[in-house]
Amino acid sequence: MNRATLTLLALLLICALSLVAAQQRARKLFVALEHAQIEERRLNQDWLRLEYEQRNLSKSARIRDVARNQLHMVPVSPERTLYLKEVR
Repeated sequence: MNRATLTLLALLLICALSLVAAQQRARKLFVALEHAQIEERRLNQDWLRLEYEQRNLSKSARIRDVARNQLHMVPVSPERTLYLKEVR
């Protein structure tokens, strides 16, 4: 075999190995992308659940219940109101 044939054979072998390596990298990147998309969906579901909980916790009826039951607060009545006079 002459030198040109050996050179072309070596280049062909290098190209084939490079193609295999590129396909392997593409597969790894695809798997990583799939994992990232699964994680994104999970985080999105968590975000939606947290938004739902926040809406429920911020409703005025819930706030009123917590104020009355846990903090023992009562609405202000006129007989409990103190008026102060300014002395000059």
